[in-house]
Amino acid sequence: MTDILEQLEQRRAEARMGGGEKRIAAQHAKGKLTARERLDVLLDEGSFEEFDMFVTHRATDFGMAENKVAGDGVVTGWGTINGRQVYVFSQDFTVLGGSLSETHAKKICKIMDMAMQNGAPVIGLNDSGGARIQEGVASLAGYAEVFQRNVLASGVVPQISVIMGPCAGGAVYSPAMTDFIFMVKDSSYMFVTGPDVVKTVTNEVVTAEELGGASTHTRKSSVADGAFENDVEALIEVRRLVDFLPASNRAKPPLRPFFDDPARLDESLDTLIPANPNMPYDMKELITKLGDEGDFFEIQEEFAKNILTGFICLEGRAVGVVANQPMVLAGCLDIDSSRKAARFVRFCDAFEIPILTLVDVPGFLPGTGQEYGGVIKHGAKLLFAYGEATVPKVTVITRKAYGGAYDVMSSKHLRGDLNYAWPTAEIAVMGAKGASEILYRSELGEPDKIAARAAEYEKNFANPFKAAERGFIDEVIMPHSTRKRVCRAFASLRGKQLSNPWKKHDNIPL
Repeated sequence: MTDILEQLEQRRAEARMGGGEKRIAAQHAKGKLTARERLDVLLDEGSFEEFDMFVTHRATDFGMAENKVAGDGVVTGWGTINGRQVYVFSQDFTVLGGSLSETHAKKICKIMDMAMQNGAPVIGLNDSGGARIQEGVASLAGYAEVFQRNVLASGVVPQISVIMGPCAGGAVYSPAMTDFIFMVKDSSYMFVTGPDVVKTVTNEVVTAEELGGASTHTRKSSVADGAFENDVEALIEVRRLVDFLPASNRAKPPLRPFFDDPARLDESLDTLIPANPNMPYDMKELITKLGDEGDFFEIQEEFAKNILTGFICLEGRAVGVVANQPMVLAGCLDIDSSRKAARFVRFCDAFEIPILTLVDVPGFLPGTGQEYGGVIKHGAKLLFAYGEATVPKVTVITRKAYGGAYDVMSSKHLRGDLNYAWPTAEIAVMGAKGASEILYRSELGEPDKIAARAAEYEKNFANPFKAAERGFIDEVIMPHSTRKRVCRAFASLRGKQLSNPWKKHDNIPL
């Protein structure tokens, strides 16, 4: 019996060494952790339960029968993050470059199936050279099996991808279908075709970092939601994100301990809005002053900065925040900001996370670039996302809410539950100057008359009271009491029940 136990321990030790000491040292030399070290950082100490440690590939071509490593290049199982269950897979670059084989894919599919069945998030740590060429179509079939599970799991359990090394070709499509993608600066990249293929086909000379590095995907393409300095920081931030998320679409978001008074007043908010309506201010200041302990987990911070998306807690419960940012493009909506916010709103709705919308929007960004790029269809994505969402929706208009952009930003007409406005709110079809120039075109040559008309329009419409008179605004609130009013609003909506008409699925304007 003792011999058998020793043999088991020996086999386990060999499996834990992956590709061996030499390759582990090479991984460390690149500033990267190994697959198992990453799981040690991500999961609570001692919580990891591994599956399929001894699985090996079945390929025999190209001398592969003599090149078998236990685990086949991916570590899979489940563990806990702050006591809450998650399923994980971590690709091991030290074993055949982390390449995906038929059995490697089956290991990933197994934990994804278990996650859906048991209702827990899936976190994938990607570090792979792509499909295992020696296995040919069997490897491609493995990818497709993973893709299919990404589709089925979407909206059922949260899916998080962390790109911690290469991720190229077909491998990129699995992370692309997950809810959040995080990258590590200078050591991770994603692209469908690499620099060599790009040079051959289009004659463009580009580095892997320029083509698909963290900076490219967080700032230009919006493929990634965030980028971090190293493996440890990325994994710690994933732990932080998981704290905001429910385990599945069958569970409520977790109730976290909080030490911040829900009735807290903040007098500084009374002077947040500048006297000059064309002066910007930082909407992040309002968000951090509303949330418990000032904690704001921002999503896609580097992309479409004219809109802010992310999570805060109110009374210990997660709330998704969508907010116009007057510091960038005056807070206008455009193609990129509409796409960014629409995806975030749909995620929150899928997982029953209430949505807080903070509005200061002068309209949609004008110009041929926007119209040719399809701002109508992309803007409609955000409109559609808010309109279909059945979760509690609370809206606060701080300053401008003009034209169609007022409608889009979770207005009362899109089934906003509680719509508040600050006294500084201006709810109108457009700004006073533009409106006067259209209404009184015959007086355009007389600046004094137009100025008087603009002042009259401003007095009548540049305030929240016309909308409040019609019931489109539920209450005009004092800025300093915003946290108290918003906390009470969401508390009153905890029992909300609303469903859309039956359909197989909708047809959002993609």
